Amino acid sequence: MAELTMVEAICAALGRALEEDPAVILFGQDIGADGGVFRATEGLTQRFGAARVRDTPLSETVIAGVAVGAAAHGLRPVAEIQFMGFLYPAIDQLVNHAARLRNRTRGRLTCPMVLRAPFGAGIKAPEHHSESMEAMLAHVPGLRVVIPSSPARAYGLLLAAIRDPDPVVFLEPNRLYRAVAEPVEDDGQALPLDTAFVLREGADLTLVTWGAMTKETVEAAGQLAVEGAAAEVIDLATLKPYDHAAVRASVEKTGRCVIVHEAPLTGGFGAEIAADLAEHCLTSLLAPVKRVTGYDTIVPYPRLEAHYLPGVPRILQAARAVLEFQ
Repeated sequence: MAELTMVEAICAALGRALEEDPAVILFGQDIGADGGVFRATEGLTQRFGAARVRDTPLSETVIAGVAVGAAAHGLRPVAEIQFMGFLYPAIDQLVNHAARLRNRTRGRLTCPMVLRAPFGAGIKAPEHHSESMEAMLAHVPGLRVVIPSSPARAYGLLLAAIRDPDPVVFLEPNRLYRAVAEPVEDDGQALPLDTAFVLREGADLTLVTWGAMTKETVEAAGQLAVEGAAAEVIDLATLKPYDHAAVRASVEKTGRCVIVHEAPLTGGFGAEIAADLAEHCLTSLLAPVKRVTGYDTIVPYPRLEAHYLPGVPRILQAARAVLEFQ
């Protein structure tokens, strides 16, 4: 079993999908000969040919539109948007066509496409390269939003997304692309979508997170353990639809919850989780639900980026406040 980084695991999953299903095609800016801006498709053109791993013009609207058309006609396109901040021109195709195709045709057509995009801050890039707008996409009926947080989960979830009969937006935390390597078996085994992963068990506090913030959240849980508090860490992995049952069950056990994400506070997906807990777990809560998030600003330039991102100290501060609440 090879040790792979997240970007290598994504490349392995794409290669496995191309190998197993002739209907799978990849396209996007610079993904062919160059292997993509982060090298997530490196070597795939050489293995499968330019007809199946294709460079496109610099037009996100065209990339998304071609993906919808190809999916409606029996292919399984995996399209790449170079950075999430460039995804906005594709919103028209995602909202008005990809997400509605099954409903619009009363099930006669489906849209088995995946739109991949690196996202998030932490790589010292300009603003459009660093945004976390996952809540906007999760608001769209008919779209599934998936965010891996480790190489193994990236491999299994991407395969599941490609095999899904409906459109999936697959957001890849670029800060984690090469942050860690772990054993990943390239065996074609998918992981379940819409299922949260419990990364650490505990009975005193629930920490809910996803994407790049799992790293800091797990570190914070380790520090809390030293202080005598057992925190349960839940990686949602799929934001839409997210695993309500897993989060509710954890909070019913612990009575306390902190939600961590790097997207801005207002309208962030953490608010959806907090509202669900208020509606379904109010009698179990021993303290108010807290959110540790990015700020309601454009992601700053590199020198201030570290101040924008939620870090371990901010997570610990919120966790301690919730644990001490009487």
